Amino acid sequence: MIPGLANRRRFRDLSEQEILALAISSEEDDARIYRSYAQMLRAEFPASASVFDGMAKEEDEHRRLLIELHVSRFGDVIPLIRREHVSGFYARRPVWLVENLGLERIREEAAQMEHDAERFYRAAAAVTTDAATRQLLGDLAAAEAGHSQHASALAAEHLGDDARSDEESAAHRQFILTWVQPGLAGLMDGSVSTLAPIFATAFATHDTWTTFLVGLAASVGAGISMGFTEAASDDGQISGRGSPVKRGIAAGVMTTLGGLGHALPYLIADFWTATSVALVVVFIELWAIAWIQNRYMQTPFLRAAFQVVVGGALVFAAGVLIGSG
Repeated sequence: MIPGLANRRRFRDLSEQEILALAISSEEDDARIYRSYAQMLRAEFPASASVFDGMAKEEDEHRRLLIELHVSRFGDVIPLIRREHVSGFYARRPVWLVENLGLERIREEAAQMEHDAERFYRAAAAVTTDAATRQLLGDLAAAEAGHSQHASALAAEHLGDDARSDEESAAHRQFILTWVQPGLAGLMDGSVSTLAPIFATAFATHDTWTTFLVGLAASVGAGISMGFTEAASDDGQISGRGSPVKRGIAAGVMTTLGGLGHALPYLIADFWTATSVALVVVFIELWAIAWIQNRYMQTPFLRAAFQVVVGGALVFAAGVLIGSG
């Protein structure tokens, strides 16, 4: 059994006071989450940060109204009950997890927060037999729907066409600098630099298992080296290239994958079959590099293809010559 699960209350077992207290704590949590979003986005996306500031204020106002209602009905002491205390209640994604997502994904997360709350309250109202409780849950559902409408109004106020276009361009540029550029560099390094040791070993030994081990070692070693180099070379503060950890992961993983692509075929026992498959994989890798350069770096496809094919062919030829010598 999951620890703590047995201690959770069922929603239908909550009193009207506890339901109201749960709504108050939920509004408080959501306001805190929206302010965290605003703080994360303020430097690069000030218009979107203003939207989340407005949504947080709206949550504060609803919390104030709910507290007033609680005081009038039940007094000043509000029971401590939160989402995690209630079985089946909707959960919120931790802010530390969302902060690594893109701007559009954060917007979607915020919209989902409001929709989750609205759906839950409406579903709860539908199965509640007590008239007063049904009315309360219906009011809460309407309040959550109002939040979504208010969010749309705030977006229209702060995010005009120019502001939205500017923020989307900035988000795309950041994605390129943080993930695509180091990942592409890693893929090129892993795919091209490991050609020589892998094929030199292959043609020198004609031993597929030895070739695979050399390819595995070269790929993993290059990935670790490339990842640490990328992360340590630039902290992103001045260049604006983003988190060094993210860039290091992108570079390291793609470097390793680039080398493993044409090392894995040497798990095939027959040498010429393994080599033929490895050459096909090399072609696919070089085509993928050219496509990424064309898609994200605006490099003309033919020029990109020519560059990677020439570079790959030279490294491959060096490996074969050294291995056959």
